Formats: sequence, structure tokens, C-alpha cells
Amino acid sequence: MSISVSFHSLLQLLLLVSVLHSSTAARRLAESDEPMLFQYHKGPLLSGKISINLIWYGQFKPSQRAILSDFISSLTSTIKPASAQPSVATWWKATEKYYSLIKSKKTSFLALSLGSQIVDESYSLGKSLSNKQILQLASKGGQQDAINVVFTSADVTVEGFCSSRCGTHGSAFGAQKLKAKASKFAYIWVGNSETQCPGQCAWPFHQPIYGPQSSPLVAPNNDVGLDGMVINLAGLLAGTATNPFGNGYFQGPKDAPLEAASACPGIYGKGAYPGYAGDLLVDSTTGASYNAHGVNDRKYLLPALFDPLTSTCSTLV
Repeated sequence: MSISVSFHSLLQLLLLVSVLHSSTAARRLAESDEPMLFQYHKGPLLSGKISINLIWYGQFKPSQRAILSDFISSLTSTIKPASAQPSVATWWKATEKYYSLIKSKKTSFLALSLGSQIVDESYSLGKSLSNKQILQLASKGGQQDAINVVFTSADVTVEGFCSSRCGTHGSAFGAQKLKAKASKFAYIWVGNSETQCPGQCAWPFHQPIYGPQSSPLVAPNNDVGLDGMVINLAGLLAGTATNPFGNGYFQGPKDAPLEAASACPGIYGKGAYPGYAGDLLVDSTTGASYNAHGVNDRKYLLPALFDPLTSTCSTLV
């Protein structure tokens, strides 16, 4: 009896870990023991100068908005002194390996910057959003050379949120046209899970719903919901860069792909295993766990990225 209960608990834990960094669809357990190959599917990667526009939907404090906007600014910021390493920029630089593999095709590296911000505190579309409405919100941002990111506050429910995903990324044809042709733009949505499902989307800063019930880690920015959003945003940005239109780098089925970050679920530091995030850095003053330094003395916890050169999950620490 104990063996069957333990096996059931393991399956529940695997299902929980699989939802932590969802991209365009719910994750599924593999139906075969054979490893899936991480492949390049011949499509374009995001390249050149790209602005990340932020759409804030619902109630966010200025201090909360700063956590996420500082993270975006940290992606390409050179942080000194050396004691402030590893950095967010170091983590992001790992995505260049994907570009290097197809450099012969003249794919330039991606240069990100923080773009415009739109604040919708009046819940213009209500507090229960469909996927179509998420796209509607994302379309409010600039659609040329941009990634439009929609953040929904803790009191907003979104189709599929918590039950199968913590966020999503995708692409759509914009209203703007380039050379008489409609152009595609990339978008991301991430929800604040603080009150709806922190055990799913804000782990390891909250106890998981299933699996080992060890004490949660202290969030580096003292906000479980927002620090959880950073983790999910980071993973989705990596997926957006390397698989923006569904035909870039991924493994598994196209309708539920494992991408640069989601191929390494629940891994943040060396020695990680299901239910344990890994050996992380700890702030001596606050006791918060993190693995990356950002601008304005920020600290963040970022997911491992799949290294296409070694076929392993690579961590900062």
C-alpha cells in the first residue's frame, strides 16, 4: 500500500512541477521512456533591437511594478563590481547559444530594452479574462520590433490560470503592416498567483500543493506573488526569444512544447531535484534565496536554461 501511495504522490509532484513554467499550453507527462530531442524547427528566432512593452492590468503598487520593470532592465545591464555576480544579464546571455548554432543563416543576436508601459487599473475588460481578451490587451502595445507583456493582478482570473499554466507566450498578426504585409508580434502573459495558486506558480516561495512539504524559501523582493511572476516571466522570455512563432527551438509536440526554460522545470541551482530548488545564494540580512543580481541592488531567482550545446540544464549557481 505504501508503494502505491508514494507513486501517486510522485505523479502529483511531477504534474505540479510541469505547470510551473507553462508557455503556450498545458504540460503533459511523457507517454514514452525515450528521451525527447531538443530540436531546431527551421523557423526564425527573435533578433535585432526589440522593445519589451508592459501592460499592467488591475491593481499593482508602484513598488510591485518596479520589481518587474527592474528585471527587464537587468537583462542587458552590466553590473559591477564583480561581487554582484552572477547577474540577470549573465543568465540571459546563455540564450545566445541558440543563435550561434544557426549563425550561418545570418541570424543576429537579440538586443532587448524596456519599452513603453500601459496601466489599466480600471479593469476595462472585467476581472475574468479569456485567452482572446489577453491577446486584446497585448495588442495595445507597439507591434513592431516588440514583445508585449501583459501582467494581471492577483484579483484577476484568466482562462487556464492555475489549472494548467502560470503564464503563456504566443504571437499574432498586428494591425501594422511592413512592406504591404501584415507583421507578427510576440506577446507574453503572466498572472500574479499570490492568492489564487501560489503553491503552483510561486514555488519555491510558497509550499507546493503536492509533494514534500519543506519550508518555502524567502522571496528576494519580499513579495511572493511578484517574485513568482519574475520566475515565470523569465522562462517565457527565453521561450519567446528562441521559439517566438512556434517553429524555433523546442522538444516534444508543437501544441505543448518544452522550450529553453520549461525543459528544465523546478531547477534553479546545482543539486536540484523534485521538491528542492537547488543550492542557492542566501542574503545574509534578509535570509532570501536568489541566484542573480539585477539593477538597483535587486536580487532575483531565475530558472535553469537548457543548454543546446551540452543537452543539459544549466544554472547560474
